[in-house]
Amino acid sequence: MCVFCTLTWLASTSWFNTVTDYPPVISFGINHNSAGRLKDTTRNLKNGQGFAVNIISEAFIENANAAAVDAPPEVDEWTLSGLTKEKCVKIRASRIKESAFSMECELYQSIDITHPVTGEHNSTLILAHVKYFHVRRDMLTGRGAVDLIKFKPVGRVGDISYARVGDTYRIPIPLWAQEEAKIQEALKTLAST
Repeated sequence: MCVFCTLTWLASTSWFNTVTDYPPVISFGINHNSAGRLKDTTRNLKNGQGFAVNIISEAFIENANAAAVDAPPEVDEWTLSGLTKEKCVKIRASRIKESAFSMECELYQSIDITHPVTGEHNSTLILAHVKYFHVRRDMLTGRGAVDLIKFKPVGRVGDISYARVGDTYRIPIPLWAQEEAKIQEALKTLAST
């Protein structure tokens, strides 16, 4: 999913991933800028004030993209984007009010990634401890899960390309107690071939 980290700035990040649910930790990487220097985002994430990770929806992708401009540090990306700051509960940073799903985070650990041959430090892996989740109720199904059809999250898929989330479907997880006979028979068939 395409996400924006927020503090007093907006920073576009192409992806994030869940690392663990107890404690809730997510990860994302930040590459160095085109001049090979540490981005302001990396320095800002390490400042101890916390940050919000906001998932972008189709409804405000143009706003989010406007904030991705390579503006100088003194330019306020919030103003450029037209997005609205919303107070967080557990951290000093703001989150994006328009986002239907945001996570308030504190830095758990940062890991400098170096090239295995040259030893050049070219990116930083951020592990973030999620302190609080914001999910708009109108985005939930009757079962309490996020309804991706309503949410319409956007994923950045490389370069300047984005993708929409399409149809969703559910597949039940097999239960051994109910499926053991079929599984054992399938294993026997595989072993005999």
